[in-house]
Amino acid sequence: MPGPMQQLPLEVGPPDHAVFASFYPGPNASLVHALEEIASVRSRALLWLWGPPGSGRSHLLQATVALADARGDRGAYLPLFTDADITPAVAGSMGELDLVCVDDVDHVAGNADWEHALFALFEQLRARAARLVVAANCGPLHVGFALPDLASRFTSGATFRLQVLSDDEKIEALQKRSAWRGLDLPDDTAAYLLTHADRDAASLFALLDRLDREALAAQKRLTVPFVRGILQDL
Repeated sequence: MPGPMQQLPLEVGPPDHAVFASFYPGPNASLVHALEEIASVRSRALLWLWGPPGSGRSHLLQATVALADARGDRGAYLPLFTDADITPAVAGSMGELDLVCVDDVDHVAGNADWEHALFALFEQLRARAARLVVAANCGPLHVGFALPDLASRFTSGATFRLQVLSDDEKIEALQKRSAWRGLDLPDDTAAYLLTHADRDAASLFALLDRLDREALAAQKRLTVPFVRGILQDL
């Protein structure tokens, strides 16, 4: 019989770069440490993390699942954003896992079917001393859950706010991601990206992925002239 992970659509699997080694913690070091502990220690835990879009929430949830899987636990990443073709029944199939990371939970706040499914998932995981990590764009008291018991459960664990990176920290984050992928991103090229592209972290990392592919195909280094040419084409 297929297990819970096999019932998920293929597109919700974590990308190969969504690991802790490619994430620049900066001012979020304490959150990263807490997530690494949840992924590594088999004991009951609930953690809520929140921050604006593009702050790294999804990356961290996927990295937590990847680390748990690498340590032999059964984990799942459950994205609830609008475009995700996932039904509440999927959450109901995850109660036997060791770790579940629920992303963008604010998108289903007020949906009775989803709220009851998440409440049931919480109770199933708690009964087995399993772990649950939840991400949203705000804290648990401000999401707007209609089910009081669900709101109460989600406020019972640790809560972390993801701090947005400064410009200097974004450059370090880009260089860390580049180094992890085997690329050299010079300081001047990183600074050029920051001043000539969308400045939010998610857009910068998506652009870096594009540059990685283009540089590999052209057998070029990530110099300012090369990056300038790619940006002009875009």
